Amino acid sequence: MDHTTRQRYSPATFRAPTFHDATLRFREGADTPRAYLERCLAVIEAREPEVKAWVTLNIEGARKAADAATARWSAGRPLSPIDGMPVGIKDLFETKDMPTEMGSPMFKGNNPGRDTAHVRALREAGAVVLGKTVTTELGMSHPGPTTNPFDPGRTPGGSSSGSAAVIGAGMVPAAIGSQVVGSVIRPASFCANWAIKPTIGALNRGERQGLSHSHLGVHAGSPEDLWQVAIEIALRAGGDPGAPGLFGAAMPPDPVKPARLILLEGEGWAKVEPSTRVAFERVLTAVLGVGVAILRRTDNPLIEAFEASIADAMALTRDICAYEMRWTVENLVDKNPSGVSESLRARMMLGRAITLDGYRDLLRRRAEARARLAALAPVADGFIAPAALGPAPRLGDPGGSQGEILHTTGDPTYNAASSILGAPAVTVPVMAVGGLPVGVQLMGQQHADERVVAMARWLAEAVPAVEVD
Repeated sequence: MDHTTRQRYSPATFRAPTFHDATLRFREGADTPRAYLERCLAVIEAREPEVKAWVTLNIEGARKAADAATARWSAGRPLSPIDGMPVGIKDLFETKDMPTEMGSPMFKGNNPGRDTAHVRALREAGAVVLGKTVTTELGMSHPGPTTNPFDPGRTPGGSSSGSAAVIGAGMVPAAIGSQVVGSVIRPASFCANWAIKPTIGALNRGERQGLSHSHLGVHAGSPEDLWQVAIEIALRAGGDPGAPGLFGAAMPPDPVKPARLILLEGEGWAKVEPSTRVAFERVLTAVLGVGVAILRRTDNPLIEAFEASIADAMALTRDICAYEMRWTVENLVDKNPSGVSESLRARMMLGRAITLDGYRDLLRRRAEARARLAALAPVADGFIAPAALGPAPRLGDPGGSQGEILHTTGDPTYNAASSILGAPAVTVPVMAVGGLPVGVQLMGQQHADERVVAMARWLAEAVPAVEVD
């Protein structure tokens, strides 16, 4: 394949790398984690010069870890179902054997020499921590060098740019991302990933506790691997301090058909790109055709009240984040005034303008939205929406920007609601628009992560792939 040209995507035929189905071969001796890793490295060698998804690779350390996993599988004593799985870690999170540079020149060469909680948990489960994936600047909106694996002229999304791209490019079966507005669900949509942004606090973020509704998430090539990575982290590291962690079984849930789903409109519905609207309506028609009711905002006053509470979710999450991260950015600017992007500086200036009383009101509004979500638990099993407004935009496209706060990795309007709600959301790769991926997003109540994954598996099986040119 010529990797310098656009690769047309079809959800009916595309296959991302998977790991769960390799473990039987490991047990039988027909394959090994070391051989699996070498196949991943071959894809990385072929595709990385164009995709630019990795900041750092620890190939020597990965081979050593894969050899140890091979010995355990051969002896019939794997540490977990993900023993030997190559994974990428978003370069916001600390790893003892690689620098953590956070997409910022101010952290070039930063190497604390320690693992964050979820990285330690992954190693304890036997996962092979292969490298650090590209993030936008400090996980906000100023982009890194990564390109979309299906079209090098387009963004992979952000801020989990590299974590999404390594899945879409076929480099590894799973990667860690994080989201405070749309940084897991949107790039997963652009790069044909399965991905979960779990309930707030469900997976331990370690040192990244400075933003009150940021979430640790998982990108993967399959729902089985997605769940297995998430639950193995939770079993060993729990959730954020004060949070009960991810609820669910130790193995991936079977598909579950919902009875009723609510069409989540929010701010995004009116902005969905026309061809994507056509594709998504076909998904809704297919869902209706197999006996699942679709409720809209006019069908129930509780839905209308909920929609009203998330009508300004983008501004709400922007302002909360600006206030909470102001102190970090102020210190960076004091240290090196030219070391931060203008977009990040604009966030700092916005944070300066928000008073303590203003922040309290933002938190009140967020709490109200979460209460309106909880009121809908008896009404429907979950929510369905596009995972993004359309396919990945071209590199540098400022669509969705808010004044001087630029969003050149795609407009996150359809993702902000699940972030402020702290609700689990899963991207399901079942649509193609113009030969590019667009995901469908399922969302549920807080702590219903396992059920949302189960419904997502059902959706992928029940709804034929949708392609619109």
